[in-house]
Amino acid sequence: MNAKKKILIVDDEQDVLAYFEAVFQDSGYDTVLARDGFEGFELAKSEKPDLITLDITMPEQSGIKTYYQFKKHSALKEIPVIIITAADESYKNFLNELNGLSTPEVFFSKPIDPEELLKVVADILFDNNI
Repeated sequence: MNAKKKILIVDDEQDVLAYFEAVFQDSGYDTVLARDGFEGFELAKSEKPDLITLDITMPEQSGIKTYYQFKKHSALKEIPVIIITAADESYKNFLNELNGLSTPEVFFSKPIDPEELLKVVADILFDNNI
């Protein structure tokens, strides 16, 4: 990697944040952590990550609303988003129905295989055609 890529991890569970932080940092990525959608949106604006992982079911502000904010914001809409959630499959249809928004790059259900996640992240960030 030429320059370290930055990944924003948005999840309300502290153990999930710590796990993904370790997985990504052990693979040479910089990480920024957000515990809810509000914090994730603010950090995305200030940190300008190269990629965002986003949980769907979070208190305060859902991942769906946060995703909508990301994709409607001119400076954030091109940042790839990977949905990582324990929610059922119905959220996929809802995200697909959001008018004028691109769908997330990838959906993963928890628990997730870290090697599979890292491969998808590398493919997205380094344009290896996932």
